[in-house]
Amino acid sequence: MNKPEKGNLLIAEPSIIGDISFNRAVILLADHNALGSVGFILNKPLNYNLKDLIEGTDSTFTVYNGGPVEQDNLYFIHKLPELIPDSVEISHGIFWGGDFSVVIDLINEGKIANSDIRFFLGYSGWDEQQLDHELKSNAWLVSENIHNKEIIAKPCHSFWRDKMIELGGDYCIWSNAPENPSYN
Repeated sequence: MNKPEKGNLLIAEPSIIGDISFNRAVILLADHNALGSVGFILNKPLNYNLKDLIEGTDSTFTVYNGGPVEQDNLYFIHKLPELIPDSVEISHGIFWGGDFSVVIDLINEGKIANSDIRFFLGYSGWDEQQLDHELKSNAWLVSENIHNKEIIAKPCHSFWRDKMIELGGDYCIWSNAPENPSYN
């Protein structure tokens, strides 16, 4: 798959070494059109819980590094459009955003599980044609999201490695390589 679409995954090529934001990143494309692209890194948890960032909740839901853009803003994806008004469907039952005050109330009432929602500080963004140029320079692989909405609950620690194994061939070799090649 070469042409990205909303809902696809971008998988960092093993050659992206030294890029703190994107090294071994797996990104869900939340939007992709002629004006640009927006996505969230799924496999980079931060050392923050929701309660560390939002007053009025004791939630220990993990917050992830969504990308290098607007890292002072909190974003979220979820699979509960029937409970969260103003959500926008990304694809396959995954939704982006919605009424945040409702989300906090639902979390505090125990009506949203950690497997239903994922929070991010910042996002990954590309101007028009920027992602296409990065794809042509082999910085990213485009993959279908075979997990659909269950990707929200997917454990993050081995996500990139698992994608390398799924891709097969020479990528399998990279699945066991250390993150920092100097450790080899």
